[in-house]
Amino acid sequence: MTTFPASAGATPPIYDRIGIGYQRTRRPDPRLAALIRQALAGARTVVNVGAGAGSYEPENAEVTAVEPSQIMLDQHPGATKVRASAEELPFPDQAFEAAMAVMTIHHWSDQEGGLRELRRVSRRQVVFTWDPEHRPELWMISDYLPQIRDLENSRFTPLSEVAEALGAHTVLPFPIPHDFTDGFQIAYWRRPEFFLDPVVRQASSTFAQLPADVVEPAIARLREDLGNGSWARRYADLLARDSVDYGYRLLIAGE
Repeated sequence: MTTFPASAGATPPIYDRIGIGYQRTRRPDPRLAALIRQALAGARTVVNVGAGAGSYEPENAEVTAVEPSQIMLDQHPGATKVRASAEELPFPDQAFEAAMAVMTIHHWSDQEGGLRELRRVSRRQVVFTWDPEHRPELWMISDYLPQIRDLENSRFTPLSEVAEALGAHTVLPFPIPHDFTDGFQIAYWRRPEFFLDPVVRQASSTFAQLPADVVEPAIARLREDLGNGSWARRYADLLARDSVDYGYRLLIAGE
């Protein structure tokens, strides 16, 4: 295994706090994996920036994982792992055929700088992210925790700005399946009972950053609504759907 020290001046990332046991609830979804694999097709060397535990990395490429959290790097199974930030990638220009970043750019302290670094070190860039301007929004936000909206708007940049900064030539929608296996916040849009599990909530950076005195009353209301059937009556249309477009997009730039 090859590892490198953290970049100078790096601050402890949130996943040093919430990343323990991450792999139990954040299992790669095969449908999203297929979309990312197609976007990376033909690339023999790939840098995965904000790699986490290694989800969605192509099996037929030489992958270098970059991650600022030591907790996450310890869970990553790869052979080449670099503890560094997206804004200061310790690689020469055009060192990789492709760069990938999956649900991570909203954690970067300088998003434009990180995207610029992706373009500097690779010939193709593949970024999976979410558009905060997209509607509809998840019922958890509108009905129970509107505080999520403010938090997400402070972290996520409108997709049009991300696409422009990246120089994306392709933007692919990814409607979230009802049985999506990667347990980030949107995964449980048709399975509300999962939000009652504190382990599930802990694996979401959104829930992990909200104070308990905000989250717990909202979860108590959800528990009551599930028990008396009012949630199911209010969202009967969702229970009949196989997927919903909540604004998740795969951006592709470069060669």
